[in-house]
Amino acid sequence: MAGIGVKLNKIYSKRTIATGIWGVGYSTVVSIAPMIVVILAVILMQKWLGYSNAGYASRELFSCTVLYIFIFSLLTAAPFNAVLSKYLSDIIYYDEYDSIMPCYYVGLSMNAILSFIVGVPFCLHEYFVGEVDPVFVFISFFGYMSLMIVFYSMLYLSICKVYKRISLFFIIGMTITVVLSLILVYLFGMNVIYAMVVSLDIGFMIIASLEYALIRSYFRENSGKYKEVFNYLKKYKGLIVTNFLYILGLYIHNFVFWTTDMRIVVVKSFICMPAYDMATCLAMFTNISASVIFISRVEMYFHERYKNYSEAVTGGRGMDIRNAKLRMFEQLADELLNLVRIQFIVTVVVFFLAMIFLPRLGFGGLVLRIYPCLTAGYFILFIMYAAIIFLYYFNDFSGAVLTALVFVLTTLAGAIISKELPPVWFGLGLVLGTLAGWTTAYFRLRKIERTLDVHIFCTGTLMKRKDGEMPSNKVYPRTEKKEK
Repeated sequence: MAGIGVKLNKIYSKRTIATGIWGVGYSTVVSIAPMIVVILAVILMQKWLGYSNAGYASRELFSCTVLYIFIFSLLTAAPFNAVLSKYLSDIIYYDEYDSIMPCYYVGLSMNAILSFIVGVPFCLHEYFVGEVDPVFVFISFFGYMSLMIVFYSMLYLSICKVYKRISLFFIIGMTITVVLSLILVYLFGMNVIYAMVVSLDIGFMIIASLEYALIRSYFRENSGKYKEVFNYLKKYKGLIVTNFLYILGLYIHNFVFWTTDMRIVVVKSFICMPAYDMATCLAMFTNISASVIFISRVEMYFHERYKNYSEAVTGGRGMDIRNAKLRMFEQLADELLNLVRIQFIVTVVVFFLAMIFLPRLGFGGLVLRIYPCLTAGYFILFIMYAAIIFLYYFNDFSGAVLTALVFVLTTLAGAIISKELPPVWFGLGLVLGTLAGWTTAYFRLRKIERTLDVHIFCTGTLMKRKDGEMPSNKVYPRTEKKEK
């Protein structure tokens, strides 16, 4: 997010209402532009290919296939990303750029294996129990694996600060998708549903290929240090657990509602609840800008206070350390409050616009009754994630895991209860889960504030113990660079 942070810094520096609105709009567009491009491509294919003329069963099969491809490619790409991101930030700080490609290949292999383990049993069930055409099963699985690679590669492109390139790759890929679908249907007479899935597969592979080519153009050397990546994954397994639980919590309430009488079962394999799933998507988009706004502000403001405290600990007086610590935690509180203020304004504006215009676009009835409560839940969720990021800063991985676990379990229990309530309260499980998670993270941060000195001066480690060895319990890993 560094590239976005620099851009937002320039925008917010003028400190006017207009620039504030522009900054929020910019961060929102940058964060969701790829997803908007994909949605637009699907809508155009449906409109131009005569999708509405296809059979109801075929249309439901396509919708569920695309839904599952996105959900489970995100879930299987999520567990390792947090720890890989930390490993990348450390090796970049020490100028070891030749270790980036080993990290890329190890992470890709592990994500591919996990995706394979999750996807193959489902595909076998879809074929043997659902009696779906094996060709359709194969192209669906291919799209799922391709999208996983797309999501995974985006982590490395974020290092290069090429967010416009990412959006451009999605535009290129989805443009080819739409054009190819027209060719397949109108020139070769292919079935509309098959043509759409095949075209999406090709589009995703083109995006993944463009991303990989750009990554290779930035990082040409390979140190071959694959073992170090595995050691890092083992050492920071708490990050893996936290990130997986957080992503799982985003969807676990959907899984609960897939068990209700309002669910739709397609080919005895796909289960969904269209109204709740659509309301979830809208609520997430309503609040998605929060994560970008927060991370960019952390880069611009909090990180400097964090760095000052690190420097004070390693070479300052006692008074300097106390003052730096006080200013750091004051900035932490300010960033959380500012995020709440800014995102509340964004959420309210987007919410009212959605309530006005969505009925005109065909979204109404049950979707709009479920939408408000879910919007409140996702608002709190992104605030909770901000607190988890601060726990990462202080290496409180146990607190991060606890926060994510409380969030998932409470959301699960709340969703089980709320599914028996009127539709307007269907999102109550997510609200309760995010409140519980946020409360847990808050008290962990307060504990860190009270005991940080004890950890730093009694149990922590600031310096490397020997060349090439990372400290086992370090809090501030970048106070000294490794000598070349």
